[in-house]
Amino acid sequence: MRLDLRILVVGILFLLWACQPTQVKIQPEKTSPAKTSPAEPLAKEPPQSPPPVESPRPQEKPGPAAPLPAKTYAEMVSQWKSHQDLVKWMEKDFSFDSERFKRFEQQLPPPRTPEETFRLKSGIYIDAAIFARESLNRINPSYKAQLVVIIMRPYGYNHYLCSFRKDGSIYIMDYGTPSAAMTGVQGPFKSLDDYKKFYQRNSPTNRRVEAVVYLK
Repeated sequence: MRLDLRILVVGILFLLWACQPTQVKIQPEKTSPAKTSPAEPLAKEPPQSPPPVESPRPQEKPGPAAPLPAKTYAEMVSQWKSHQDLVKWMEKDFSFDSERFKRFEQQLPPPRTPEETFRLKSGIYIDAAIFARESLNRINPSYKAQLVVIIMRPYGYNHYLCSFRKDGSIYIMDYGTPSAAMTGVQGPFKSLDDYKKFYQRNSPTNRRVEAVVYLK
C-alpha cells in the first residue's frame, strides 16, 4: 500500500514537471565579423601637371663676321720694305667708308687706330692719314711721315692726309678722300705750298683753300 502511494506521488510529480514550459536558452547567433578591406589610403589630390615648358625663342643669328686677317697689322707692316708696299695694300684692300664720311660730315670723328683700320680695311680721311703715317714711319723712319691738314673755307670742311719725304722732296699720300682724282700719292713737291697750288688746280671742290700745314 505504501509502495503504491509512493509510486503515485512520483508519477504526479513527473507529470507536473513534464507539463511546465521548457525554456530554451537561445544563444544569439554568432555572426562572423564582417571582413573589412584593408584601410585605403586617403585619396590623394590628382597630381598637378607641370607647367608647360616654353620653348626657347630662336635667337637672331648674327651676321657672318668679317674674317680676321691672316696676319696682324704689326706682322704685315714688318714685311713691307718701302712706301710702294703700303700703296699696293691701300689700293687693293682699303676702301673709303662713305657711310662714316656722311655721319661725321663737317666734324672730326674719333680717329681709328692703325690696327682697327687694318682690320676693317676701310675708313675716311683721318683714319687713312694716321694709318699711312704710322705705317711709313715703321717701314722707314727716314720718311719722316707727318699729318697734314688742309684748312678750307667755309670752316668745318678741313681735310687730313699724310706727307712723307723721299730723295729730298715731299710726297702726299691721300686714300681718305671721296674724290677719285685726288686719291693716291702726289708729288714730288718742294714744299706744302706747292701742294696747295696742286690741290687748288685739281680738286673738284669749290672751297677756297686757306692753308696747308703740318698738324702738330
